[in-house]
Amino acid sequence: MKLVRPEKLNLLTHKELNETWVQKVIADDPTILGLGDLILKDKERIHPKAGRLDLLLQDAESKRRYEVEIQLGKVDESHIIRTIEYWDIERKRYPQYDHCAVIIAEDITSRFLNVIGLFNGFIPLIAIQMSAYQFSENEVALIFTTVLDEVNLGLVEEDEETKEVTDRNYWETIKGTKQTVALADTLLEIVKEFSPGLELKYNKYYIGLAKNGQPNNFAIFRAKKSSMLLEIRLKQSPEIQEKLDNAKLDTMDYDSKWGRYRIRVDKNDISKNKELLKELMMQSYGVATDE
Repeated sequence: MKLVRPEKLNLLTHKELNETWVQKVIADDPTILGLGDLILKDKERIHPKAGRLDLLLQDAESKRRYEVEIQLGKVDESHIIRTIEYWDIERKRYPQYDHCAVIIAEDITSRFLNVIGLFNGFIPLIAIQMSAYQFSENEVALIFTTVLDEVNLGLVEEDEETKEVTDRNYWETIKGTKQTVALADTLLEIVKEFSPGLELKYNKYYIGLAKNGQPNNFAIFRAKKSSMLLEIRLKQSPEIQEKLDNAKLDTMDYDSKWGRYRIRVDKNDISKNKELLKELMMQSYGVATDE
């Protein structure tokens, strides 16, 4: 193997590679950003009295959109404000989608990273640092590194642990039935194969998991009258979705707000797909699988 030491480029001062070129690279393959299976919805989107949004991307499998602003060189105040402004316009215009602002720059200094971090949690915001390298006369690479990821403030389910505790009877008679709540028992037995100490914890809006009284909701269960909704906390990926599709499980839209796959299952689904469900819950729990 030959070690190659590429030349780092400064796109701000480069004579040929400019912001338009970067836009085209991302527009041709939005997955290069590392934010999932994204598709291009619009480029240079006009916002009256606010300018043009560089790129509008959308998750191919869910109603989640990303308002993307690109800046060569160092990120600055106007870039941050402009990104947030475009995000705000889009979310008000299309409230049926989840929206996330994305700032891309060659240099995101610690000072501005701290400033951006102040918004994070209140405004869904991702900061990506972009680096360009030249390998040969005709070979250039663009590398995108997420330096600040989106942060959700305390989840509703976490706040319910002490305030909204119910019991099994509540779920068997009001939210679901004895038969559907029994599906939670079946799923718990699968969970106990890799974490024996976990038990069901009955909250008002979901059945969670707890160990020694402490919640650990990598998976939660919502018993309905005719089925069970299993929600597994995992980062969205095409590989996971392909496995679910191949298993012909009834998957709902990915819950990007809470980062969960939502799968409607009955007794037969759990029996036929035990190993897959176990694998996904183990992955969420943090236990290594064979793959």
